[in-house]
Amino acid sequence: MRANQGRLNKLLVMSLVLGVLFVIMMVLVRADRIAWFDQSIIDAVQGMENEGLTRIMKGFTFLGSSLVATLLSVIAFLFLWLVLRHRKELMMFLLSVGGSEIWNIIIKNWMQRQRPNTHRLIEISGFSFPSGHSMAAFALYGTLTYLLWRHIPALAGRIAMIVIGVALTLLIGISRIYLGVHYPSDVFGGYLASATWLMLSIYIFEKYWKPRP
Repeated sequence: MRANQGRLNKLLVMSLVLGVLFVIMMVLVRADRIAWFDQSIIDAVQGMENEGLTRIMKGFTFLGSSLVATLLSVIAFLFLWLVLRHRKELMMFLLSVGGSEIWNIIIKNWMQRQRPNTHRLIEISGFSFPSGHSMAAFALYGTLTYLLWRHIPALAGRIAMIVIGVALTLLIGISRIYLGVHYPSDVFGGYLASATWLMLSIYIFEKYWKPRP
């Protein structure tokens, strides 16, 4: 019992720390005090531009699109429901992934940051901060890693799942910078916001919904 409470406390502390970092990022963006950070990374990422890399980055940005995220969410939902028969895990999945999307909409409409307009390789509308692609990818792959971890018996399988999830999340975020539709602070802000909510969602799940042995 004590060990479980300690884990719950750690989740709350992690959520709080990540939330504070996100608020700091939000304040810096609001005050326009992060342009140097954005520009240095934009120069480095867009400096690698070439035709082949552009095609690859468009592919990764597609993997982070609402269409793909929705499709993967439906597949994961059905797998948890029909194959693993984990009803409470479904509640955690909906809270984490669905909540992340709702928070993205709320924060974007409050911040109303305009997208970069100097070097776009694709056209897209809507506000910029935080990156919806980054938040969705972090929430989706982070939640799936947490829920499916104990169902993968082999260590190699667990490591592969983490590596693939982290790589996809990072590359989706980088693709948004490369294609000129997000500032780096949008992407990092998206990661921080989604990580904050994911930690809180895991806390709620483990405290109130997780089946006890």
